[in-house]
Amino acid sequence: MSVNKGARWKAVVASTIGNALEWYDFLIFGYLSVIIAKQFFPSDGSVAPMLLTTATFGIGFIIRPIAGIAIGLYADRVGRKAALSFVILLMLVSTAMLAFSPTYHQVGIIAPIIVVVSRILQGISVGGEFGSATALLIEYAPPHRRGFYGSWQMFSQSIGVFLATLMGALLTSVFTAEALESWAWRIPFVVGLIIGPIGFYIRRNMEDPAVFLAEAKAEKVSISQIFRHYPAEMFVSFALSAVTNIMVYVLIAYLPIYAVQSLRTPANAPFMVLTVALLVRMMLVPCFGHLSDKIGRKKIMAVALVVFAIVIYPAFIWLTRHPTTSSLMMVELLFALLMAATLGPVSTTLAELFPTHLRSTGLSITYNLAASVLGGFTPFLLTWLVAKTGDPLMPAHYLVGFLVLGAISLRFYREGDWKSLPAARLDVGSAAQDVDLMRDGVQSVRKA
Repeated sequence: MSVNKGARWKAVVASTIGNALEWYDFLIFGYLSVIIAKQFFPSDGSVAPMLLTTATFGIGFIIRPIAGIAIGLYADRVGRKAALSFVILLMLVSTAMLAFSPTYHQVGIIAPIIVVVSRILQGISVGGEFGSATALLIEYAPPHRRGFYGSWQMFSQSIGVFLATLMGALLTSVFTAEALESWAWRIPFVVGLIIGPIGFYIRRNMEDPAVFLAEAKAEKVSISQIFRHYPAEMFVSFALSAVTNIMVYVLIAYLPIYAVQSLRTPANAPFMVLTVALLVRMMLVPCFGHLSDKIGRKKIMAVALVVFAIVIYPAFIWLTRHPTTSSLMMVELLFALLMAATLGPVSTTLAELFPTHLRSTGLSITYNLAASVLGGFTPFLLTWLVAKTGDPLMPAHYLVGFLVLGAISLRFYREGDWKSLPAARLDVGSAAQDVDLMRDGVQSVRKA
């Protein structure tokens, strides 16, 4: 079925604007966690409010797998359009709750309850976003350009992160500490409320992809089908989702906290650095998505993950020994390049693992489970670990294991036929041979 270019780009815009707004709102809460801690979680101790706020940031992730399954099934049964319209509307409600919430000093315990409920609603919204938006992009894309179209999923996330970082830089540069703690911290959430209705309007006025209307509605959709028929695909999808989430939450969400508390940089330094690095990453993501259509997704991601695992320790060691703004900038620019090479092809790779009638559900389960279990509580866990151990290399310890896991998972993945959109075939037999060879090698060493 032919699809005109206007409809394709309308789908891209619909996915991009909503997804960007989701991540802008979600991450600005993390960036302003030090200030929000004083407004909603007062305490005599200096660490407790910070831990409570980062925990609240992670609470939204608890609900994400459940919400992802429910909305993923809804998207596979009813349509991508209906699911995406619902999640952006829910996001607007949660943003309004936080933008206008009274503080602890005004209403007491009601204030943190409002914030927690807001984060839960936001978690539901984000939980339904990735699977539905990615499926929409891939199903609208021409067969030879799926890597490029799929890269707009991560491009839109980068836009949201970039805007949140830019807003953080502006707030910490323009307003005094007193103004930020008093009222200026609400500005980013009000801005989100202004932009949100545009995204809702666009999503309500688009059409579902023709491939979904032709194939998916004729198939039975259930969770049991995914686990019964696609267990290997679920593993690959979870592993790649895990490493991409850990990248984002260690190097983006946690970095401002780490830079200020551990490296003792000025409060606005990490925001200024991330603004530049994120702009570079944002521009590179579609380039790597396009490149994956030419030379293959697996090759690009494998090289990026291996190089990342090699340079992560030297980069952090150098940064801890030279904790300056220029050092932070150089490290983040290197990370931006490697992250773009990983993020550019990953959305399309995950989408090609699952058939049309299960695509949104499969993506939602694995991506949100990885984000919930491993991503959302990363700022909380690293804040606690660094405070407990005093080890400035803790972020590198945490990240390198997932980089290795992501690289290993690619060994099980073999890119399928790009002209159709079935679940990609996994190279399980070849990978199993590798495992056997490793076991034989270990036994030989033991005998020696």
